[in-house]
Formats: sequence, structure tokens, C-alpha cells
Amino acid sequence: MDVNAIRTDLEQAFQRLGDMDASLEEQLRAFSDATRQMRPDFAEAVDRLVARLSEIGAGASAPQPGEEMPPFHLPDENMHIVSLGDLLAKGPVAITFHRGHWCPYCRININALTRAQEEIAPEGGQIVAIMPERQMFVSELKSAGRVPFPILMDMDNGYALSLNLAIWLGAEMQQMLSGHRDLPSFQGNDSWILPIPATFVVGRNGIITARHVDPDYRRRMAIEELLAAMRS
Repeated sequence: MDVNAIRTDLEQAFQRLGDMDASLEEQLRAFSDATRQMRPDFAEAVDRLVARLSEIGAGASAPQPGEEMPPFHLPDENMHIVSLGDLLAKGPVAITFHRGHWCPYCRININALTRAQEEIAPEGGQIVAIMPERQMFVSELKSAGRVPFPILMDMDNGYALSLNLAIWLGAEMQQMLSGHRDLPSFQGNDSWILPIPATFVVGRNGIITARHVDPDYRRRMAIEELLAAMRS
């Protein structure tokens, strides 16, 4: 099967997830299984990347529950500066890191977070997404997904680096993605550095109450866990 046919089949698999009555975890696993079936070489390369990152403890030194969440001032999709302090003045915040608009796992995650925002908004809870992409791509994602919360631009992964969340994809993954995912254009640099997808739930006092940091980008914090942490 040629690359274009595989890409079409994977996009169709992604679209079918929207009709699934399933949890975020089940949707992520279903897409991962589809990818492994259609692109076993790519899935095995991801397995090797995850093994390398796990071996060096990538993400382990990111902020922990009980610690204060480091502040940020980042532009949103409209180039308005958003600060952690401004968000916390309104209520607790779930800060979520994503690889980019091109990542189907991130899109699945953001779709689930969009539904979660509807549940927590009446209680004063907020979600914010952070990704290392240029404005046009962030705006495209927000518009296409009708995302109700801010998507902030962490150019050159500056904030992710300060949290020990940024990782280099490695030569193998760079070679596999080149020609299919134009990260240099999306990010405005050719570093091939991405954030580890992560979620930090932060109380109004600025203290982290829950977190999910996993070098395997195919896994994310369960929505039920996020909602419980926000409500606590």
C-alpha cells in the first residue's frame, strides 16, 4: 500500500473515532491499533522512541503535585498575552501540553477536552492548551475543532523547556516524519523538538493538585481523572 493510501485510511480511521461512544483512552488505543496495523514500521519506531525517553527518565523532573506551577505569559491564537496568574484569578486551571495540530492523538485529546470544558465551566474550571506552533496553525486547529478554551503558542518550546518537558524526536523519527509532517514550517524552526504531552491541574493558589506526564504521546490523562481533580 502506498503512503498516500495509508494516509487516507488513517484519516478515515480518525474520522470514525468521532462516532465512537468511547472514553478518551479507548479512542487513543483504537487509533494506535489502526496505525500499528497500517504502518507497523512507524509504530515500531515510536516504540523505540518511547523506550529511549523512558530509559533516560524524560519528563520525570517536571513539576510535581504539591509544588507551585511555574508562571507563564504566552500569546493565544489572537496574539493576546495570557498569563497563569490571570487564569487562576478566575478559578482552577488544567494546563495541557500538545505536540501540534498535525498530531492525531492531540486532536483526539483536544476534542475530549472540549467536551470536558462544557462540564467544568459552570463550576469555574478552565482548560488551556499549549503547543509550539505558529499562529496560523493554532488558529486553524481552534476554528476547525470549535475549541472553547485558549490555545497558547509556546514558540521554540521555551515554557516546555523550563518545565523539563521538551524532547528531541531523534534522527529516526525525524526521517520518518520528513515529507509528511512539515514541523519546521509549523514551528518556525528546524529543531525537531516537541513537548511531552502533559496535563497539570492547578488550584487557585497556584499549587499543582494532579499531573499526567508520559513520554508515550499515545497516552493522555483520563478525562474522568481531570474532572475529579478540577472538582476537588
